[in-house]
Amino acid sequence: MAWDLSCVDWQDRIRRGQSLMPDLPDLDVARGERAVRIFNRLRIPDIVGTPLLADACGEWFREIVMALHGSFDPVTRERMIRELFILVPKKNAKTTLGAATMLTSVLMNERPRGEFLIVAPTKEVAQLAFDQATGMIDLDRGLRKRFHIQDHKKTITYLTTGATLKIKAFSPDVMTGVKPSGILVDEEHVVAERADADRVMGQIRGGMVSQPEAFLAIITTQSERPPRGVFKGDLKKARAVRDGLVQGHTLPILYEFPPDIQKASTVPGQPAPWENPALWQMVLPNAGRSITVPRLEDDFREAKEKGLEELTRWASQHLNVEIGLALRNDRWAGADYWEAQADPDLTVSEIVARSDVIVAGIDGGGLDDLLSLTIMGRDSVTAEWLQWSKSWVMEGVLQLRKREASQLQDFVKQGDLVIVQEPGMDIEHLADTLGGVNKSGKLAMVGLDPMGVGAIVDALADRGIEGPRVVGVSQGWTLSGAIKTAERKLADGSLLHCGQPIMTWAVSNAKVEARGNAIIITKQAAGYLKIDPLMSLLNAVVLMSKNPQAKPTMAGFMRRGLLTA
Repeated sequence: MAWDLSCVDWQDRIRRGQSLMPDLPDLDVARGERAVRIFNRLRIPDIVGTPLLADACGEWFREIVMALHGSFDPVTRERMIRELFILVPKKNAKTTLGAATMLTSVLMNERPRGEFLIVAPTKEVAQLAFDQATGMIDLDRGLRKRFHIQDHKKTITYLTTGATLKIKAFSPDVMTGVKPSGILVDEEHVVAERADADRVMGQIRGGMVSQPEAFLAIITTQSERPPRGVFKGDLKKARAVRDGLVQGHTLPILYEFPPDIQKASTVPGQPAPWENPALWQMVLPNAGRSITVPRLEDDFREAKEKGLEELTRWASQHLNVEIGLALRNDRWAGADYWEAQADPDLTVSEIVARSDVIVAGIDGGGLDDLLSLTIMGRDSVTAEWLQWSKSWVMEGVLQLRKREASQLQDFVKQGDLVIVQEPGMDIEHLADTLGGVNKSGKLAMVGLDPMGVGAIVDALADRGIEGPRVVGVSQGWTLSGAIKTAERKLADGSLLHCGQPIMTWAVSNAKVEARGNAIIITKQAAGYLKIDPLMSLLNAVVLMSKNPQAKPTMAGFMRRGLLTA
């Protein structure tokens, strides 16, 4: 039976500066205290005076060491805490404390030839972890006699049991032939950007199955971009355990602001709640040791002077502020208002029911692009513009665009992106979607880039959508009016969308360029990042700006109060 690892009052605790460790009544305190004693005796090798961890580490991490090792049952040899998920900002000694934890685990281990790994996102971080671990051994005469260090193999062997601690950079061959007793993954948010991250993390977890005492420890900061892939999934799971929504074997220790502080400013020109340095102590468990708030304040001012993009990146790394939109200096102005205009209750059927007229925008290029559809309705009562989208992508794009593969897989799981195996299937799916909307009698027009759309036009005609209702929308500088219209309607609150992550991603990818008196958003400006869903929205905006009319319906008259039932 799993332990209850929830900490449902975490918001109150973090505000008061209290421990985030849940109550663990079944913990083997004696075993846990033994691990803490070993941990405390290790020294930090790259700080003047090489202080003991007993002095240089905060109590917050000693609690983690005790919980991890005290959750081991010596009779069943099963570890009740099989995973750690620690979310903590930079400069809180993650790599150093992680190396110390793994050394402690090797010394506590009873399995002959047990295998332990530290997996880092890059060779540089792997080297740092190795230097920290070997430095701790070199500073202790007793440990020097009991360990054999092989620099060329990045391997440390405990001579008493034959257990090894290996430090590796993240790659698919990490788990080749390994049956780990313990693994630490450093900076999972960086690892998650790899196309094969899901597979490798699956191998890591699968390799632990045969070892009942095995554990996986993940120590990471927030991502510099919206969370994605395996990092997003593990973060979601850890939050669910912490909040008591699910039971599991993951111990979540998440140093992040409560939602009311983490949110962005809702008043233009006003600072966000998290920008108040008086609140930073909440998410800095090692403050006063490896980091100080005054030093962070200096960095904060420098980041703010460089602009919103650098400030956003800085906040994600140093305060664990989760990024919703990757805002840049050359961002589209509408991005500043995008998140505030989300209505998660909007669906395509809801838009059809509420609207007196509907238009659609389509964008899609070659086989390595997303084929994107936007449905936009005009509310028959409030005249608000209501937006929903869906996209399709060829299966081969995930191999071609490996950098974005994990992000695209997330959109598939969320239901906003469909992967198709054969050319043409995406067009058929899109046409079927529009055919269903057309049956409402409210679809006035469909707009699309006039280049290379013959197959789409034919598919729409087969569903009864043809003639003057299918129009070409000129691209480039001629979209300047639609770009400005969309950003104004987002700013004044009259454009609502259903909060789909794929649209948030596309909006954050958009880069704006000035062309004479016009502004443009182009795929060339966005580079390898995709903006097709946003372009389909702009095509729909062009049509809705023409004030289209659909055939009046009895339902429409009733909603406006012109008829009674």
